[in-house]
Amino acid sequence: MKASCTLKKNHEFRRMYRKGASAVGPYMVLYSRRNGLDHNRLGITVSVKLGKAVVRNRARRRLREIYRLNQDKLQSGWDIVLVARGRSVDGPYAAMNDSFLRQCGKLKLLREERT
Repeated sequence: MKASCTLKKNHEFRRMYRKGASAVGPYMVLYSRRNGLDHNRLGITVSVKLGKAVVRNRARRRLREIYRLNQDKLQSGWDIVLVARGRSVDGPYAAMNDSFLRQCGKLKLLREERT
């Protein structure tokens, strides 16, 4: 993932938590907000409470992969922050993917399918 497509700065995350719309699921919390760009930007947060570095990095990798595989289904021009929850460490991948798509649907991030 390109550096221009990620959220890294603390003030960007704080703005998302304060002003972004959110959807809560069993594996993650998803925050979204328009960014005025022609591409999406992704930020991932994993708390120290989830475990040591190996566990946190595994959760981060799983969330990043779910986003990567589904990014063509999402509209452009959004900032998205995924906050890992405890179940995201060892939850079934298919259930995590379904939860992500369901949360994106709640926040109207999915593209309209044309027939």
